[in-house]
Amino acid sequence: MGKDRLLRLLLYANVLIVAVLVGYKLYLNFLEEDLEVAHAEQVEQIRSRIAGEPSYSFAVVGNINNSVGVFERKIVPMLNEADVDFVVSAGNAVSSGGEGKYRALYGALRRLEVPYLLTFGEHEAENLGSFRFYDHFGPHFFSFRAGGSHFLFLDGTGHSSSAWQRLWLAEELASSPAERAFAFIGRPLLRVEQETLFDWADHYLPQGPFRERLLALFRRHGVDAVFSANLPVYSRQERGGTAYVTTGGAGGLVLNNETSYYHYVRVRVSPAGVAIEPVPLDIGQHPVLKTVESLWLFVHSLVYVGYPNFILLVSALCIVAIWLYALVFKERDYYPDFDVDPTPYRGRPLRVAMFTNNYLPFIGGVPLSIDRLRRGLRGLGHTVRIFAPRYGAGTEHEEQVVRAPSLLAFGEQREFRVANLLAGRLWRELRRFRPDVVHVHHPFWLGSLGLLLGRRWRVPVVYTYHTRLEHYAHYVALPGPLFRNLISHALVKRFANKCDAVIVPTQSAEEYLRLVGVRSDIFVQPTGIDYQRFQGVDAAAVARLRRRLGIGEGERVLVSVSRLTKEKNLDFMLEGVAALHQQAQAPFRVLIVGEGQDRARLQGRIEELGLAGTVQLPGAVAPEEIPVYYALGDAFLFASKSETQGMVILEAMAAGLPVVAVRSSGIDDVVRDGVTGFKTPENRRAWAQRAARLLADEPMREEMARAALAFAQQYDIEPVARDVADIYAYVMAAREQLARA
Repeated sequence: MGKDRLLRLLLYANVLIVAVLVGYKLYLNFLEEDLEVAHAEQVEQIRSRIAGEPSYSFAVVGNINNSVGVFERKIVPMLNEADVDFVVSAGNAVSSGGEGKYRALYGALRRLEVPYLLTFGEHEAENLGSFRFYDHFGPHFFSFRAGGSHFLFLDGTGHSSSAWQRLWLAEELASSPAERAFAFIGRPLLRVEQETLFDWADHYLPQGPFRERLLALFRRHGVDAVFSANLPVYSRQERGGTAYVTTGGAGGLVLNNETSYYHYVRVRVSPAGVAIEPVPLDIGQHPVLKTVESLWLFVHSLVYVGYPNFILLVSALCIVAIWLYALVFKERDYYPDFDVDPTPYRGRPLRVAMFTNNYLPFIGGVPLSIDRLRRGLRGLGHTVRIFAPRYGAGTEHEEQVVRAPSLLAFGEQREFRVANLLAGRLWRELRRFRPDVVHVHHPFWLGSLGLLLGRRWRVPVVYTYHTRLEHYAHYVALPGPLFRNLISHALVKRFANKCDAVIVPTQSAEEYLRLVGVRSDIFVQPTGIDYQRFQGVDAAAVARLRRRLGIGEGERVLVSVSRLTKEKNLDFMLEGVAALHQQAQAPFRVLIVGEGQDRARLQGRIEELGLAGTVQLPGAVAPEEIPVYYALGDAFLFASKSETQGMVILEAMAAGLPVVAVRSSGIDDVVRDGVTGFKTPENRRAWAQRAARLLADEPMREEMARAALAFAQQYDIEPVARDVADIYAYVMAAREQLARA
């Protein structure tokens, strides 16, 4: 059977189940009888059946629970043919006190052709069942007289006051004119003599004043028989002229052996006396049928308990039906549409609205890449508006940037801002600009606003996947594993699938998006760098910086540029530098350029590792000074595993620095191992060994530096901006073609 055919069958089966459940619910609500104080009517029927009769008989059953189906299909027909006047359950007629269980039992009892009565047992009391028993059948303990006999029903579960029951029972027996008396209590008073499974102390009425008082009252007033259930056996014992009968053969865990077998107890009352005998029943239930019955009772209970459960069940099945429908009938083509012709949109000036949750003057990979793309697109004749949060004074009136006031700021340097999406200026500029393309750089907040407006204006939305969100769980007020393993991936998938296209910087990022279920068109387009900016750096400026940092003439310099935050894996880098310090023959200095909330902690870690004279944290550096730091270095160190590309690595290569980095998704496509640098596993010894090779082997370092320089040149701003403009042209042509279709 093919996959599509199987899915279709599952879909049709699911729709059928929903239809049956809805129909069944309608039947239960409009056609089935209400169940209210059934015992009152049953007692009247019993009185009318045996009134004036010198002899009568009744059947006692026990432990219907867990086998309502067996009781209904097999035992009830036998009872209807047994020539008894009524039936009494000695306890545990339901498997629990849920509404569905009571309704299922009621459905079975209605098939009896004689009246019935229930003894309140332990299972009837479960799950607030005591209230349901009272509503549907009547009080937990009660009595009535009929046919010259007195019938007394007691509560052995502990839900009723034992003191009140003792007083009530004593008065009932003392004032009774009846010749015969029969009592029913769910828990046996006497321990059975047969050996059986599940013969535990809590199956019996507990030792104590209540039990002793009951035994004394039964003996004093000559009660003929006391019937109980709770054990899957038949047992009869005599004490003080009273027969104590335990019967558990109407269901439950019947073992079908000499002591535990299906049966009911027939009681014949005549002027000659009372005859009590078990009636064995040659029945059983196949394990498979028992499982099916339990499943049906579960569904029956779900439907019966109330509308909330019913609605939830039907809703869940409808969701499954929709999912199956999408799997079966929705056409999918994961390849780009090669019939889309973007030519009419190429070379045409476009208005591009970019939405980002952070931007300059905040220094980070995303703001810098957006700024470079903006400059590249502007150089090609396109108009760009960037919608970003405001970072204090001086950022309100920038060309091509629209700032939204910040609602709050967080981070040690207050570097992360939450923009006010309802700011008047933001909406005025949006209405005035009317973009041809919306380009969003985050899958939430301002990014979500950009997606919303793109849909409203019916213009294509392009999303650049910059950040591996799962590595930023420590910033989110949610359990870390929940955000890392579920929410972050679901957020990216949901957002990306709402966009017309997704830009990723590397092949590995594209593979990740496909794995999490992104179906939108994906374009691999690395982030551009300002290649020329890193060429021909003033040697005098480099010398001044060297003197200012106190670096000796013979010292090699290893540079890293990174925010000082947890996700950048700087603890690993420091441990690797400590290992390198023990291996290197020549003196060296490590500069970790950047700022962040972990600065104080990292400085303490540097001192703990004995690296105070080796590792420096120069702090934040203005973008125009970054090339000087790169020019000062001999190699570039990197340890982050949270990047989608690692733009600072390309910048370092543009400055002619070979790279030593930890292998990860954002590094694998940028660093060519053994050519432009080294990629290592997250192992500080291996990482330190590669760095030591660069320091010791100058010819190899120079060869890698030339290769890095050549590799970085292809990522210059202008060709990257041209490629992104071609992506815009493609999505605009695809949108127009879809509209025509």
